[in-house]
Amino acid sequence: MNEHDTVTITVPSCGLHGRRKIFTDQSEITSENIIEILGKAYAVHCLNRKEIRYLYDYYRGKQDILSKKSIARPQINNKVTINRANEIVTFKTAYLLGEPIQYVSNGGDDGVSLNVNRLNEFMRSEDKDSKDKEVCDWMHICGVGVRMILPDPVGEKEGSPVCIYTLNPAESFVIYSSGIGELPLAGVIRQKDKDGQWMSCIYTATKYYEIKNEQIIKNEYHTLGRIPIIEYLNNDARMGAFEVVLPVLNTLNVIESNRIDNVEDFVNAFDVFQNCELAPGQYEALSKGGMAIQIKGVQGMEAKVYRISSEMSQTGAQTIVDDLNQVYLTVCGMPNRNGGSSTSDTGQAVLYRDGFEAAESRAKDSEKTWKRSEREFLKLVIRICRDTANLNLNISDVKIAFTRKNFANLQSKVQVLAEMLNNEKIHPKLAFEHCGIFTDAEEAYRMSMEWNEEHKTAQPVSTESILV
Repeated sequence: MNEHDTVTITVPSCGLHGRRKIFTDQSEITSENIIEILGKAYAVHCLNRKEIRYLYDYYRGKQDILSKKSIARPQINNKVTINRANEIVTFKTAYLLGEPIQYVSNGGDDGVSLNVNRLNEFMRSEDKDSKDKEVCDWMHICGVGVRMILPDPVGEKEGSPVCIYTLNPAESFVIYSSGIGELPLAGVIRQKDKDGQWMSCIYTATKYYEIKNEQIIKNEYHTLGRIPIIEYLNNDARMGAFEVVLPVLNTLNVIESNRIDNVEDFVNAFDVFQNCELAPGQYEALSKGGMAIQIKGVQGMEAKVYRISSEMSQTGAQTIVDDLNQVYLTVCGMPNRNGGSSTSDTGQAVLYRDGFEAAESRAKDSEKTWKRSEREFLKLVIRICRDTANLNLNISDVKIAFTRKNFANLQSKVQVLAEMLNNEKIHPKLAFEHCGIFTDAEEAYRMSMEWNEEHKTAQPVSTESILV
């Protein structure tokens, strides 16, 4: 994630409702219409880019509270930023991708399983799990993560035949057709050339363009057969994880800042000298920590010295803070830690009580939108690997598996596996698929059956069995 150039743009949090999807009425992008289509696309993307920069700055801690002003006493103006946006993004990404995404065999023969394992090795060599995290962070910050896949010029000799890049969504996007299916027509990257001049790099399914100053400076074919730029969405509204609760987060910052202001205001309360006057230098001595002061009153009038101070109810303020904290945790689907001290609850009761079940349901919802983009990613990866590394796979051979909770309640799952394997009416393969222990149930079943056959063959026949 790069630092943004130009002046920081302030976007009202009430005006954020997700990023706009960029469409064109054209059914195909060609060298004849690309300049016009790109100009219209940038008009929409500029609005998205402004909001993406705001959300990214908010995630980094540059939040609305930093523009707070104090009218009554300008010298007391505390600006407390409690970065809950960072907390939300970090938790969402860590929970969704707690373990690396795995590709597993979708049935078939042993050759398919071996090729899927080889595909996983390619992804490990490319360090895909860390790049998944980068895309997922962007997805939770601004609603959209962008990824690009290209053939590795070095090839499989260095470990993987593909190169995977995470792009800044403020400078990259996909143009879709406005027709049925809203198919992607082009991927766009805005970047600087070696002279520091901005230019646009555009990939269609068959061609690559470079455009600078509304002029096509490069126009050539590529052999990928697909658009190598793919968008990953947090949801169909393209909203970030904390975007929906921005007003709540801003209110919490205001309350915390005002509480500190109130404490400082109470400590620095005004001194009032009623119907009395001080000798020269007495107040300065009092301000420096004098323990006593002598005043001269006015005849016939009561003399008083007191302080003007008022302190807000911290209990009342804390009640509001607790309520708002509960609101943003509930809306974002995060654990609320209601358990507090030790209780008698165990197992699933703890998960429901502390909100982890809500977090799990939100993660499953995010899995669906992630898999939709991941399949497009896989189609191109498999094509490149087939052409450059002789990897004989089809997209239908591969399943995308999130391994987040494979080892939760492990003892219960092992008992389910054992009981299903001991039931003669249940095929052993079904036991491996539905017990929930194995990431790749197909591979686990194959290995176990092979081991079982070898074990039976190697086991010596006892004398008792021969006599019987």
